[in-house]
Amino acid sequence: MLNYVLKRLLGLIPTLLIVAVLVFLFVHLLPGDPARLAAGPEADEATVQLVRQDLGLDKPMHVQFVTYFSNALRGDFGKSLRSKRPVSQEIAERFLPTLWLTLASMGWSVVFGMGIGIVSAVWRNRWPDRVGMTLAVSGISFPAFALGMLFMQVFSVWLGWLPSMGADSWKHYILPSLTLGAAVAAVMARFTRASFVEIMQEDFVRTARAKGVSEPVVVLKHCLRNAMIPVVTMMGLQFGFLLGGSIVVEVVYNWPGMGRLLIDAVDMRDYPIIQTEVLLFSLEFILINLIVDVLYAVINPTIHYK
Repeated sequence: MLNYVLKRLLGLIPTLLIVAVLVFLFVHLLPGDPARLAAGPEADEATVQLVRQDLGLDKPMHVQFVTYFSNALRGDFGKSLRSKRPVSQEIAERFLPTLWLTLASMGWSVVFGMGIGIVSAVWRNRWPDRVGMTLAVSGISFPAFALGMLFMQVFSVWLGWLPSMGADSWKHYILPSLTLGAAVAAVMARFTRASFVEIMQEDFVRTARAKGVSEPVVVLKHCLRNAMIPVVTMMGLQFGFLLGGSIVVEVVYNWPGMGRLLIDAVDMRDYPIIQTEVLLFSLEFILINLIVDVLYAVINPTIHYK
């Protein structure tokens, strides 16, 4: 297992290098001049040129890439073109709000999604199954921005129960986490149901029932663990999606997280912020996939890695 983990960690290097090259080329192909945006709309060409030299954008593209990559290896991701603050400091301030929002969304969506999926599988083709799958399809098909605006209108404007913006208290997490986790809960419900339906038709389940084992024990002890491998895979993918894909929800609720920071950076053509955030998102997905692979061996002892 240790050798497998070390090999996967070493595999991070070429993957991140490829991502760094692609992201660098992508952001430099975006329309718009960051020097013009930083100098202001009323600046003359001489001022814009001075700003471009100050930002290092007057150098050839390959020189800019070598400079950025060599500095990144030392942990220096440059300074924001917009705020002149270190990129690491900008991201560090926004990372925790996004992380807590992701954990809150993932927590309730896993509990409710798996619960609905298990109930739908146990009472398959009956009214709990139909109600659960109707909710799941609704959660998948409803856009996050529309759901967010609906929640804000109902719970913030009409009822006045919950705040709609900010991240100052636990109440501020309720609406964004519900909006962000709705689609994840729906996907978890469908995956859990499909996995449970398949496992409940296996011979060992029929044997357990024939021995007189109670239905809750059959479901929770014999079926749950065997059905968890595809569910854990989906949990890992969805967690990475929540952590890196909460941009729409953060914009709707004006959440001070990494998604909002990325949108502002794209608007201002803030190259260092964009490049570092995308690299961080890529690293998160790779590490989450590694953790999921390790969990396979924990859930199913027959799986061995070399």
